[in-house]
Amino acid sequence: MDEPDFISLTRCRVAIVGLGLMGGSLALALHDANACREIVGVDTDPAALDLARAQAVIDHACDFDSALDCDLLILATPVRAILSQLNYLMRAPRHTQYRERPLSQPLWDATRILDLGSTKSQIVSAMENLPARFDPLGGHPMCGKEVSGLAHAEPDLFQGKTFVLTPLMRTSPAALALADELIAAIGARPLVLSAERHDSLAAMTSHLPYLAAIALVRAAQSLNDEQLWPLAASGFRDTSRLAASDLTMMIDILLTNRPAILDSLSRYRAGLDALIAAIDSADPDALRAVLAPAQTQRAGLFK
Repeated sequence: MDEPDFISLTRCRVAIVGLGLMGGSLALALHDANACREIVGVDTDPAALDLARAQAVIDHACDFDSALDCDLLILATPVRAILSQLNYLMRAPRHTQYRERPLSQPLWDATRILDLGSTKSQIVSAMENLPARFDPLGGHPMCGKEVSGLAHAEPDLFQGKTFVLTPLMRTSPAALALADELIAAIGARPLVLSAERHDSLAAMTSHLPYLAAIALVRAAQSLNDEQLWPLAASGFRDTSRLAASDLTMMIDILLTNRPAILDSLSRYRAGLDALIAAIDSADPDALRAVLAPAQTQRAGLFK
């Protein structure tokens, strides 16, 4: 694309704010793919910056204000931290290379912003209020681990995974093209959704499994029998894995996607009630009728 509004990812200085699991993995993936001109790291934890520099995860480190000089600003912190960063950008001092302009005018010198937050509605709403010198786009790679921190980052975390984009009405074609380049570079698959639809679907497929794992561990703890844990083998291990997820990240998710999560929990409770009724009936046919549709659906997934 040779229009003046478009800039290739290979020519970009990319700033990643938050060098934890997601931000660190993204930096590693971009570095390994030689996908951009420079990777700049921003983090409030000096130890994370030291590790990122020592392992050549980033080319340079800087503070948040200096990162605004980059071509692409990626917000890879927990959701409420992203909301605070967007709030700061609403009143951030204007850098000399920027001009204030109506949203309808070209954005050749804009800073493109992409976030990696796990919930989207509140973030996209905040992005709508950014000054016109910013060109924002919501995003969420559908991947992760139950552990956090740069030490657990890996460059192939995004390989083959869905990367949701939630564009705003003001998002430019250039920002979308840049995001598509980035997604291709890290081996992910793009999927465009509205913020509301993303939050509804993510509540069922991502946030509810975490809460189900928490409920399972709490139920096991309620037995108050230490002999239970030596018996916990692969079934308990795999089903409860998400209960070990980072609490700061998960609390942010639960607080910023409450309506959709509460709806998913209600549906899950209805499913538990159906199982209780079927087991209580002692009727094999009734039990099979409840179990079989889920077994068939699950058997066809993740092949």
